[in-house]
Amino acid sequence: MPVLRPGSLRSRRLRFAAFLFSVLSLTLPLTAPAASAADTPARGSAYMGMGVPAHDGRHGSPMAMNGLFSGFFTSLAVQQTEGVDVSSHQGTVAWPSLWSSGVRWAYVKATEGTYYRNPYFNAQYNGSYNVGMIRGAYHFATPDTTPGSTQANYFVDHGGTWQRDGKTLPGVLDIEWNPYGAACYGKTQSGMVSWIRSFLNQYKARTGRAAVIYTATSWWTQCTGNYGGFGSVNPLWIARYASTPGPLPAGWSFYTMWQYTSSGPIVGDHDKFNGALDRVQALARG
Repeated sequence: MPVLRPGSLRSRRLRFAAFLFSVLSLTLPLTAPAASAADTPARGSAYMGMGVPAHDGRHGSPMAMNGLFSGFFTSLAVQQTEGVDVSSHQGTVAWPSLWSSGVRWAYVKATEGTYYRNPYFNAQYNGSYNVGMIRGAYHFATPDTTPGSTQANYFVDHGGTWQRDGKTLPGVLDIEWNPYGAACYGKTQSGMVSWIRSFLNQYKARTGRAAVIYTATSWWTQCTGNYGGFGSVNPLWIARYASTPGPLPAGWSFYTMWQYTSSGPIVGDHDKFNGALDRVQALARG
């Protein structure tokens, strides 16, 4: 094999190719491996943003991994308020440390389907409140198990209620990729829209509040046909692990909240409220 001279054309080309490969390996999103029965998680273990890294995020890139800077350029234009979302995966949460770091609001997973309640819910929900945060609860939807109205009732009965105390945010419908099977839970696009509407209508009937919808644009497009009928009533919580929220689903001209990273310094999932603290308080008051 001939020896490459450091300044030769071939040597320069090989070095350039190696450089390109290293750049692409840092910036390209990871693709999800083919699912198998052994990979399917246990029912109840789902959490907000579970499918984002593989589908709508840039997990592994320097921007996505550094939660402190991923929303920097957006925050220059609009004042935003830092938040977190937690589930049983976080267990006991260091709420005083989060408060000291600037986090002012939190959402806690309360329920999933009609078969699971977060065993840490009370401690997490009350712990965030006790340090001064405005907090709320979220429900991980499984549209293939029970009707939307049934899951809304289960959510309200197990932590997802609302009260006008200025410290309780409206409940969230977490509707995203199915960690247990087909992405759209075996539903047609119109069937998914009907399921979501059933949940939202029942939640509003039970609490008097319009629920927040947490989703990702790519999932919403695939599984609802990019339906635009909820944007005038239900606030949007967009999921995208990148430097910007990206395109929004149809019907929404702005997002209320943005989950921008799963790699925060204290708790993984960090979020930004699209406004100053007084806007978070306004949403809580209704």
